[in-house]
Amino acid sequence: MDEGQTVTVKPLAVHHVSINVSDAHAAVRFYVDVLGLSVRTDRPDLGPGYWLDAGGQQVHLIQGEPPPGRGQHFALRVGDLDDTIAELRDQGVGVSDPSPIGTGRQAFLADPDGNLIELHQAGT
Repeated sequence: MDEGQTVTVKPLAVHHVSINVSDAHAAVRFYVDVLGLSVRTDRPDLGPGYWLDAGGQQVHLIQGEPPPGRGQHFALRVGDLDDTIAELRDQGVGVSDPSPIGTGRQAFLADPDGNLIELHQAGT
């Protein structure tokens, strides 16, 4: 962008993120049964994969080679991070201990393909 040029894009929100998974059927079970997302049936069929609801945003699981982990992740906002961590650990899911971030707190886990997911509790 040239100096002095103004930005005209006005984002309203993040609509969706796409996540590559090696087995879409196995991944959807994790995202629905473990993380509590729900399958959408009103989205276009773009090949092997699933569209999921995550609150007001969407996650698009795409069957394909997952990229190497280099810190990329997406975050799911949760109401009570400690309860969420305890519930996931009770199901055998490895979750990091919570740590402060700004005025909130965060913890991390990985899906079956190693895609990093942040659990984020906003500060008050």
